[in-house]
Amino acid sequence: MDLQQSSSTETDVSAEWGDRPRRQHGDRVLTGRAEYVDDVVLPGMLHAALVRSPHPHARIVSIDTAGAEAIPGVQVVLTGERAAELAKPVPHFMDPALMGCNSAEFPVLALDKVRWVGEPVAAVAADSLATAEAAASAIVVDYAPLPAVFDVEAALRPDAPRVFEHWPDNVIGHLPNAQGNPDTAIRAARHRGSTRITVGRHQAAPMENRGYVGSWITPDRIELWASTQNPHILRTRLSDVLGVSEERVRVAGMRMGGAFGQKFVGYPEEVLVCVLSRLAQAPVKWLESRSEALLAGAREFTHDVEFGFDDSGVLLGLKVRMLGNVGCLASWSGWGLTAMGGFTFPGPYRCADYEVDGVAVVTNKAPWAGARGYGKEQAAIVLERVMDLIGAELGLDPATVRFRNFQPPDGIPGWVHNKHIDSADYAGVLTKVLDLAGYAELRDRQREARQQGRLAGIGVGFELCPEGGELIGTLTRGHDSATVRVHPSGAVTVLAGVTNPGTGNETTIAYLVAREFGIDIRRVEVVQGDTDRCPYGFGSFGSRAATSSAAAAAAAAREIRGHLAVAAADRLACPADEIEFAGGFVHSATKSMSFAEIAEFIFKNGSTATGINHAQLEVTKLEGPHNFQHQPDAQGRTNFYPAYPCTAVIAVVGVDRDTGVVTLEECYAVGDCGVILNRNFVDSQLLGALSQGVGGVLWEDLPYDGEGNPLARTLKSYLLPRSTDLPAFRVDHQETPSPFTMFGSKGAGESGLGVAMAAVTNAVNDAVAPFGAELHSLPLSPPRVLSAIEGVSLA
Repeated sequence: MDLQQSSSTETDVSAEWGDRPRRQHGDRVLTGRAEYVDDVVLPGMLHAALVRSPHPHARIVSIDTAGAEAIPGVQVVLTGERAAELAKPVPHFMDPALMGCNSAEFPVLALDKVRWVGEPVAAVAADSLATAEAAASAIVVDYAPLPAVFDVEAALRPDAPRVFEHWPDNVIGHLPNAQGNPDTAIRAARHRGSTRITVGRHQAAPMENRGYVGSWITPDRIELWASTQNPHILRTRLSDVLGVSEERVRVAGMRMGGAFGQKFVGYPEEVLVCVLSRLAQAPVKWLESRSEALLAGAREFTHDVEFGFDDSGVLLGLKVRMLGNVGCLASWSGWGLTAMGGFTFPGPYRCADYEVDGVAVVTNKAPWAGARGYGKEQAAIVLERVMDLIGAELGLDPATVRFRNFQPPDGIPGWVHNKHIDSADYAGVLTKVLDLAGYAELRDRQREARQQGRLAGIGVGFELCPEGGELIGTLTRGHDSATVRVHPSGAVTVLAGVTNPGTGNETTIAYLVAREFGIDIRRVEVVQGDTDRCPYGFGSFGSRAATSSAAAAAAAAREIRGHLAVAAADRLACPADEIEFAGGFVHSATKSMSFAEIAEFIFKNGSTATGINHAQLEVTKLEGPHNFQHQPDAQGRTNFYPAYPCTAVIAVVGVDRDTGVVTLEECYAVGDCGVILNRNFVDSQLLGALSQGVGGVLWEDLPYDGEGNPLARTLKSYLLPRSTDLPAFRVDHQETPSPFTMFGSKGAGESGLGVAMAAVTNAVNDAVAPFGAELHSLPLSPPRVLSAIEGVSLA
């Protein structure tokens, strides 16, 4: 081994890319060489198709499978009765019973009853997808229709049809969030207001739908390739449901074309492909069609709002009755959006007297699934409309109202309302976005547009978005794991507990580890999602990758670096605390050796050489935020979200007076997710959240007809925003570090969606304000906008 004069020949990661390392293996995605579930092809693999209920509520009288079984190529036909013999009910990802709410069990296939159009009733495995679909069509199910309910208010009536017979009503539960005495505060206020705000049903709409390939062709070994955010949790669930020891179940979480919460654990198809595989003695693939994917709903809310405020525009009291039409309860966890939405009030504002009654209501619509924002966007929509209504009443600029109501940073970190806020500078974020947008000039341009007869609107929005939550008694945890392994060649493998839903978080993990070792990021390979290789992890949710698994990887690398430094110090004849890692080399003040050389030396010499105190360069760590309060304090407060990023948005819209069409012309955003680890990815997350928010407020909708049939079953009827529908967003960031995470980061990914919805809603209302019109029903479709304009006299 040659000891060289100190020099660097390998490119240092920070020197080449700084805080913007390129996405690892991004070329594979761009060139179509990345592998997804649909790319999994196994010898003898069969294809599955499902029979789904055409009724929103009905008894299953009989199922005749003879026609399907007679079709050549059909290997298995499975009904609910047989499935129940082979698999226990699917566990909830988040059981409402844990919050003292009503709950239910869900078999893999419906048994006696169906409760929504699309509920799986039977399954077929055949040698081709076409054959499986033909066989599914040949199954004859005799249904006895039952009364159904679809409207949330109708579902609350005492005489409403019961979705679940063993419940006393159609309410999953009341999820309150209150402080002080809002009734008294509102009555005593100089000014009072009230409104109803409704948000239409829409969903996460990932580019890639769900998919699974199950292989259970040996008695005690199951393998599942899955498009899932939570592979280890899925392995635990499969072990329980199928009665196979957990170490004999492997889940391989594949690369995902987006997830956004719609790929959480808890779907029956996860189990079905394994059961079908067992019966057929062959691997079975099921891929969700777009029409099946569009069954999942989210975010159908009705908010009845009362508020009181003083002459200066300060909010004194707030009451919100928040009804969530969650559709039929399922094991998918979507119902929790109601709980998280209520918890987020009163956002960044200092209102001392408030009461939010979140009511999760079941109907005979399809169940909610997880969706980006996870209900927290509802608080932003409601609070930001309240801020604008206050400003309109008092003749104050919307930005002024917000500045007067912001919670000041004094006492933070600390308890604010029912949350232990980690860090905050709300006024700084809003000031920065006003400067970015040139707010005063925008208002001047708006006045000119109105003088020319054009309907121009400017909307201000702000959002506080709790991130990285964990719930006691569930597998939703705030911490996560990572193993770092240095090989004799100096190459590094990271086995991460967190998964990548398509965001590129594996690059950030690799960057942090490479930075610890002072090596090129291309020397670090990150493995995610394989339960046979990676330590137990909780997957992707709540923008927690950087604060948990990435931090764990950095901590593990830091420990290994300490062992390397001791060995290198002995070889370079200097104290260990003088050793530096940079440019692919380990340096003393006068000499250096390559990172690969010191790794190889340790492996070859082990404990036989001096200076080696750790011969195996592999470490597993757990890490996560340190701002949880699960045991109530003296005031009974708990805190299950550790980080509170925020975002401010300015939206500029034009409204066509003759058609009601809204055009988003400009959009500016400033986010504060704490310390930024990779500006490219944080920018991308914010841009994506803004795009989804704009889609949800202007176009996306999952309507039902009067018979309970979903009407948007393709992307021709479910209107996602296209690139040509959106302006070039301008984004920037403020960094207010969290003292409770390793790097001061707070999570980027969810914050931005709700505030985009709020800002665009405010902008449209600003545009139609000269007509005395208000729009509080989302999406703001052209018919709704035109109706609001024409429904008010122009005299």
